[in-house]
Amino acid sequence: MFFVLVFYQSGIIMKHSFKVTIILLVMFLLAQLIGLFVTYNYSVVGKVLPYGMEPPAIDAAPGLTSIVISFAIAIAVIFLLMKIKAAFILRTWFFLVVALAVGITLTLLLSFFGIPNTSFIAFIIALVLAYFKTFRRGMIIHNLTELLIYPGIAAVFVPILNLWTLIVLLILISVYDMYAVWHSGFMQKMANYQIKELKFFAGFFVPYFGKKERDKIKKLKQIKKVKGKLTKKEMNKKFKVNLAILGGGDVVFPIIASGVVMVAWGLLSALMVPIGATIALGLLLYYSEKGKFYPAMPFISAGIFLGMIVGWLL
Repeated sequence: MFFVLVFYQSGIIMKHSFKVTIILLVMFLLAQLIGLFVTYNYSVVGKVLPYGMEPPAIDAAPGLTSIVISFAIAIAVIFLLMKIKAAFILRTWFFLVVALAVGITLTLLLSFFGIPNTSFIAFIIALVLAYFKTFRRGMIIHNLTELLIYPGIAAVFVPILNLWTLIVLLILISVYDMYAVWHSGFMQKMANYQIKELKFFAGFFVPYFGKKERDKIKKLKQIKKVKGKLTKKEMNKKFKVNLAILGGGDVVFPIIASGVVMVAWGLLSALMVPIGATIALGLLLYYSEKGKFYPAMPFISAGIFLGMIVGWLL
């Protein structure tokens, strides 16, 4: 459990344009639906998790304790590694986490095509994807792999939780999220360190130009059209890039929640969880103030709880 929690990152929500907001919401919802499909097959259909990740038969309470302890240790270790600037260790760790999580998801997806040695082939593909994600930055490959990472992580945790331990876990994560964003500022520091020093981010990542920057680019294009070329100063001009980010923890916990609800109440009830979480995230993105940081999990958890109530009524 320890390895999959180490790079949990809050969304640190900020105000973005309507187009960027829609992109984030679509990726979030798509990850939820993929996650529901993956957890359904591993937790309900009974497909075996690969790479020795099948959880032991333990009670839900010890399972929750294990997650909380793992989470606390993970945060302490990553903070220490950030302090001593152990970038190589962190990149390697992240690479392995991505490879294993993507491998779990791909093993399931490839199994429907009757391919032999599915887990081995899935892991080879996952290693390639993890390499490009970790060491060769690109927005497309980064966000595509994000869609595969969190379903794989969720599949490990769903079997060791029940509805009550899930509720406790979401409350604890939400409280931690509020403290880390509004009080200690740890989430902002962690995000900045990942992006600037490690050159990756554990979550959805959408760079875009603001209106002022787009106007500057448009002006340069007009100058080039008239003059035929730009001066050296104009060519070397720098532009500010805005970043819309949604942390991996904000994506994976709703998937875990929908998986637990699905095991307890069925697929229809479970579908209410990602719907509630997506609505809550959308409202947060819409009503957030520009320039201010917001922890996403308290709001997403509220949407999850609302979805659980609707699912229970169904």
